[in-house]
Amino acid sequence: MAVAALYLVAALLGGLIAVLLRLPPLVGFLAAGFALGAGGAPTLPYLEQIADLGVVLLLFAIGLKLDVRTLLRREIWLTSVVHMALSVAMALGFLGLLAVIGFGYVAGESFGALALVGFALSFSSTVFVVKVLDDRSDTTSLYGRIAVGVLVMQDVAAVVFLSMSSGEPPSPWALLLFLLIPGAWVLHRIWDRVGHGELQALFGVAVAVVLGFGLFELVGIDGDVGALVVGVLLSSHPQAGELSRSLMTFKDLMLVAFFVQIGLHGTPHLFEIGLALLLLLLLPFQVAAYALVLWLMRLRRRTSFLAGLVLSNYSEFGIIVVAVGASTGVLDDQWVVVVSLAVAFSFGLSAIVNRRGVELASRMSRLLPARDSDRLHPDDRLVDIGDADALVLGLGRVGASTYARLRDEYGLAVVGVEHDQTRVLALEDEGYDVVRADATDLEFWNRVQRAGRVKMAVLAMPFHNANLIALARLQAAGFTGKVAAVARYDDDVAELQRHGADAVFHLYGSAGFALADHAAEVLLAGRGGVPPEHHAPARPGDELDVLDPLDRRAESA
Repeated sequence: MAVAALYLVAALLGGLIAVLLRLPPLVGFLAAGFALGAGGAPTLPYLEQIADLGVVLLLFAIGLKLDVRTLLRREIWLTSVVHMALSVAMALGFLGLLAVIGFGYVAGESFGALALVGFALSFSSTVFVVKVLDDRSDTTSLYGRIAVGVLVMQDVAAVVFLSMSSGEPPSPWALLLFLLIPGAWVLHRIWDRVGHGELQALFGVAVAVVLGFGLFELVGIDGDVGALVVGVLLSSHPQAGELSRSLMTFKDLMLVAFFVQIGLHGTPHLFEIGLALLLLLLLPFQVAAYALVLWLMRLRRRTSFLAGLVLSNYSEFGIIVVAVGASTGVLDDQWVVVVSLAVAFSFGLSAIVNRRGVELASRMSRLLPARDSDRLHPDDRLVDIGDADALVLGLGRVGASTYARLRDEYGLAVVGVEHDQTRVLALEDEGYDVVRADATDLEFWNRVQRAGRVKMAVLAMPFHNANLIALARLQAAGFTGKVAAVARYDDDVAELQRHGADAVFHLYGSAGFALADHAAEVLLAGRGGVPPEHHAPARPGDELDVLDPLDRRAESA
């Protein structure tokens, strides 16, 4: 118990110091791991298993949000293949140069050994990148979807390598895994019975660990891939997003162990630290390679650099690759420590860079030629919202009802913004004018055309943080109209108002008003009375009057 307390205190202090230095907490967790390793801290039992569980849940959550069809898109698979080839070539050239000048034990390595190190450095960290995208609420943005797709393709390449290097092909029983495809129907029916709350979270963990990780490991396939596959099979369930959110806190706590563990891969010496730092010089070239390849895929310059910057780190898979090489005698054992240090250092550097990734991408975009909008990728062209009077950001139940009310009762020209493609298609069939985009993505606001005519924006997304980010994006884009938002709690109402929202609709507080109105109407109707009249619809052109009831209810709440 004392050892566990030591690790908890070290991780907490590391995270707090990182936050005080305005760095992501994971940088502090990495530093805590190095400090514990250098200080000779005793081994914490089950730390590796906890870290593995965090990675399994992370990949399962990715699968719940992944549309596997995106992997077949050229900007995903071709970018992955071309970039991996370029990355290995650049690393091989750099390490070859160090070998020629006689730099340490690099000089004694064979061409095949250096190529293996280059292959290890060609991966980006799924754990780190998804964490950065989650913190930015950019997982569903265009560059975020591309980054996640590239990561999945890299994970597949890593699994193929590990299977080949082990010398043992998957068991013939692995073919039975295809039964999971029809079996997903059974899982969906069980899920329907599970309901919500802690039982749903337990169901998700059990499916990820037992059917995903455990079953795939049993037949000789990497269990992490199994967790991702099972997540994909369940992604079409209506509660997939809810399950992903319910696992978020648990998953994040498990990942603390993962980042601490990276720092425990041996006590580094000065030479190994120096070589690891030298390997960081390859990262700018990897960013440039990503940006160039994506630009050639007809993506905007800014989108290309955003994806390149978020992928500019080394992966935990690199540690596994060099560990396999060391175990087979292809590499010196010291490479495990060097690559572990390079991975950890790259996390810290990438975290610092990506804090200002949006600004950096805007500046770096000048390094590539511009393209006309009609020659850009269809998902990256300017968005024309026409002559809309109002934008509704987020078209769930609240947003769709808001859209219909503004259009039908107040006579406003309304455009909705929704990132879920299935939801977009369903709403378009019902006559809604919808733009598929992520309202929290600054890239979307930079692509919006003729937005100056919009007089009002309604933030109706289910997450408070998403509404806050969208509000900041609106302000950064120079929006001068009125902004109304929804919130669930009193402190959320206050925070939105403090950040500039003109009106905030308290969902829980306002639900009480609506319930009282309905109850009174039923009571009066039963007595033969006349239900009280609601406010009269506004005339076309009086669109800002719609904010009055929002203001009154927010103040009452």
